[in-house]
Amino acid sequence: MLKKLSRTSLADQVYKEMGDMIASGKWPSGSRIPSETELMEQLGVSRNTLREAVRAMVHVGMLETKQGDGTFVKATSALNAILQKRVQHSTLLETIEVRHALDRQAVALACAKRTDEDLATLEHCRRLCMTAFREQDLERFVRADWLLHQAVAAASHNALLTDIYANLFEEIQMSIASTTEFGDDALVGHPALLQAIRDRHADRAVQEVDAYIAVNKSVLRKHDLDA
Repeated sequence: MLKKLSRTSLADQVYKEMGDMIASGKWPSGSRIPSETELMEQLGVSRNTLREAVRAMVHVGMLETKQGDGTFVKATSALNAILQKRVQHSTLLETIEVRHALDRQAVALACAKRTDEDLATLEHCRRLCMTAFREQDLERFVRADWLLHQAVAAASHNALLTDIYANLFEEIQMSIASTTEFGDDALVGHPALLQAIRDRHADRAVQEVDAYIAVNKSVLRKHDLDA
């Protein structure tokens, strides 16, 4: 349930409360949010206050109003909305080049900061990749591979890097990985990268990043995804 709000900075509070509902997944991306009447009652605010908050969320790209249909969730956060707008004006190659830089930094930090819990999460994601590979389930494999890359970023223990990574690269990961055919199972789940992180060997980890980014660029050229 949404919480009724105090009377200070009401529009900002409404914005935050609605943002929390989106971030938590209670209002999933693409879903229609409750009607004005419902939200006014649940939040205990006026129509003008609610509309001010909604306008702000529409402006940053988190919500989208469709005449006659209602208001829908367009992005999971303001950061997600801003980055996705920017990505729309970039080529896939440019995005991969930015990802290359962040991945190199993420694995270097992961080697220095990773915990035993991080290693367990990485191993779980690797097993998900292996299971999907063995069952030749491309959709599950792509999703598992993305979860693995997110887990590597999270192991950096840099919250800003992790947020940027999660909000910027999912679409590019899906577009590239979904065109990849199943190949050598020795490379599934990036075992050499995970071992380098386990060993805290930053140079080796960065080399593994360079290798898979090179593969991504090769896939990009092969399928002309940047056209």
